[in-house]
Amino acid sequence: MPQETRGVSDTVRLQPDGTVGSSRPAPPAPPAPPTAGPAQADPSAAAEPPAPTATTDGADPEQAASVDQPTDTPPTGDAQETQQTGDVQRPADGGQPVDTPQAGDTQVIGPPVEGDRSPAPEQSPATGAPAPVAETVSADSPTASSTQVIGSPVETTAEDTAVVTRVDTPGPAPDRAPGGGAHPSSTDGVSSPTGPSGPGGPPPVDPADGGTGSGGEGDSGPLWRRRSVLVPAAVLLALGVLYGADLALAGGDVPRGTVVGGVDVGGLSTAAAAQRLEGDLAPKVAADHPVVADDVTGVLHPASAGITLDVPATVDAVDDQPLNPWTRLTTLFSDRDVDAVLTADETALGAQLDQLAATVDRAPVDATITLDGTEPSLVEPVDGRSLDREGAAEAITATLAAGGAVDQPIELPVDVTEVQVEAEEAARVLEETVTPALSAPVTVVGPDGAESVEIPVTAIAASLTFTPQDDGTLAVAVDPAALQTQMDEAFGVFGSPAQDARFEVSGDTIAVVPSVDGQGINPTQLALELLPVLTEPAPRTVTGVLGPVPASLTTEQAQALGITEKVSSFTTQFTNQASGTNIRVVAEEVDGALVRPGETFSLNGYTGPRGTAQGYVPAAVISGGELSQAVGGGISQFATTMFNAVFFAGLEDVYHKPHSFYISRYPAGREATVYEGQIDLEWRNDTDTGIYVQTEWTPSSLTVTFWGTKYYDIESISSERRNIREPAVQEKVDEGNCTPQSGARGFDITVTRVFRDLETDAELRREDFDTRYAAEAIIQCVAPPEPPADPAAVDPATGGTTPTSPPATPPATPTPAPAG
Repeated sequence: MPQETRGVSDTVRLQPDGTVGSSRPAPPAPPAPPTAGPAQADPSAAAEPPAPTATTDGADPEQAASVDQPTDTPPTGDAQETQQTGDVQRPADGGQPVDTPQAGDTQVIGPPVEGDRSPAPEQSPATGAPAPVAETVSADSPTASSTQVIGSPVETTAEDTAVVTRVDTPGPAPDRAPGGGAHPSSTDGVSSPTGPSGPGGPPPVDPADGGTGSGGEGDSGPLWRRRSVLVPAAVLLALGVLYGADLALAGGDVPRGTVVGGVDVGGLSTAAAAQRLEGDLAPKVAADHPVVADDVTGVLHPASAGITLDVPATVDAVDDQPLNPWTRLTTLFSDRDVDAVLTADETALGAQLDQLAATVDRAPVDATITLDGTEPSLVEPVDGRSLDREGAAEAITATLAAGGAVDQPIELPVDVTEVQVEAEEAARVLEETVTPALSAPVTVVGPDGAESVEIPVTAIAASLTFTPQDDGTLAVAVDPAALQTQMDEAFGVFGSPAQDARFEVSGDTIAVVPSVDGQGINPTQLALELLPVLTEPAPRTVTGVLGPVPASLTTEQAQALGITEKVSSFTTQFTNQASGTNIRVVAEEVDGALVRPGETFSLNGYTGPRGTAQGYVPAAVISGGELSQAVGGGISQFATTMFNAVFFAGLEDVYHKPHSFYISRYPAGREATVYEGQIDLEWRNDTDTGIYVQTEWTPSSLTVTFWGTKYYDIESISSERRNIREPAVQEKVDEGNCTPQSGARGFDITVTRVFRDLETDAELRREDFDTRYAAEAIIQCVAPPEPPADPAAVDPATGGTTPTSPPATPPATPTPAPAG
């Protein structure tokens, strides 16, 4: 009868009585009383099964019995017997040998149970192999033709099993024994039967196999032939081919989807990309751009600031093909925005920002009281602000690199400083103090009552001061100096005012003019006595204390300052008449300034406002890298002259700022600029003696001389000019406000101040001043473009008429905010 094919999940179990039963484990048999029998097998046989014994072709056929019973019919009577000869199993009835089990079928062989063990097979004298053992196929066995190869008995419980995993590929041809017999393949002495799935269920899954253990056709076979592996591998291979082809086709071109500053250069060659950037993006970068900081607007001139598009560097930054597969995929559906690479002259850009900051920066204004004559009014508080120069530079370069529109203002960051005194506090002071103080005059009476002087409301108003306090209050006081100025002649009835000591220069010498003490009312004491009565109703009277009034600077104090000789002197020349007027005004204000030891001199602080009310006039200034006009122009010449006097006097340079562009009438690296409220010149008298400042003005020159005590011989050493920068060329439409400029090269220079001993000329120390000048742009004024032709105009020769309305005019070019 043909044998039914066995499935991969068939398993059989060797029962304790020697029969082959179901794959379901049977409960262990109760221990039987020991019986006499052959000696126990060596326990080591469980670890190493004996090798199968070869069978010769001359074996006695009667030693095996054939089984001709169908596999689906339960056996009747005694179980069929089989004999094992070597590795070949034959039926007990002498029929043909049962087919060799297929590789991959799993047989679970249980060891014999002690107490119910079959007698040990007899050993063959010739080979030492065990004698054939008869076994009975139980009714639970899936097929009667399945054969079992029984190894050495294992000393263990009836539950122990040995698992042999099925292999679906055909095994190698069986080895032939010397006698011509075939050895069936076996593992650990166990041969798996063939046939359909048995009651034992599916075999265990080997994790290394990577499969599910199912007998499905798509997942069977070697790992590399399974559908679950082939399909993903094919997809990955196809994607890899597409990726390689895409990368190869792109070659040396700019990656697709690349947009630089709003200009699409994706897919272009590097040469074509450079040409497109030069034509489309470079003009946008070089064009003037409006800027706004808070409520202040201005104009940025990129060419004057040294900002240009670096086309080669930009192309080099974008021409590399991205290797990330996801990045390459996304460029099929979206653009890759890249900022352009710009070059900028930090000094030139900083100069434009300084000019803009002059109109943006402001100190916080606390709420206070202002007096217009005798009319008080409340000043609302205003927060202070200052241009964030570093943030502004970043905003400008970022906008230009991104290709920002030329008509879209660039927003610049501003730092805000809050006020200390709010409006409520100022309103309280106005109501409780100022209004009553200005309601009536105050009478000052002498000690004997014989003399009296009335302080008018105008003098009271002029002497009132309002000082913000850290706690948010507004303090009110009377200024003695202002009161003395207002009442100078009137207080003469009580005596004579004091006169301070002063210095007088004659040729190359300087002398002290002695002080003169006064007699009468002391202004400082009177101011303290006057303040409390200002809130009282009229009539108001205060009694003055008469006595000597000492000078603020006595003769002894002036002589102790050690101002005895000329320390340094410096002269500059000028030709502009308007600038010369402003230089004369500031020179007159500073002449006679006395700087005591340890004090710091501030030019802006000493002169105060420099407007038309103080006698200053419009003159040439540099605004945003271009020449323009502003009130107070030319003061930088005074600052440069004074800075050189400081330099050669060996005094401490606290702060000075060189011009952004080199001006040939000044010594390179030894000059300074100022702007009211923004850019100052500050120096400190770090000696033990005083400094007296003398200024001399002529229509073509200015001289600043320092008098005091000389401590050093100063030598100035200038380095070679290095890092030469050529000026940019800029065309500007001349609408009546264009001033041509010839331009100037930019460069770096270092000036070294050498301090030498007066007696030995030995070098004491050195100090370096590093200066970086930006290239001043060459500005060419060009005529405005011709008005565009009216598209509605028709040639009269064709029968049409020419409209009489004038053509539209081009918009005016915005002008930069003036700066000093």
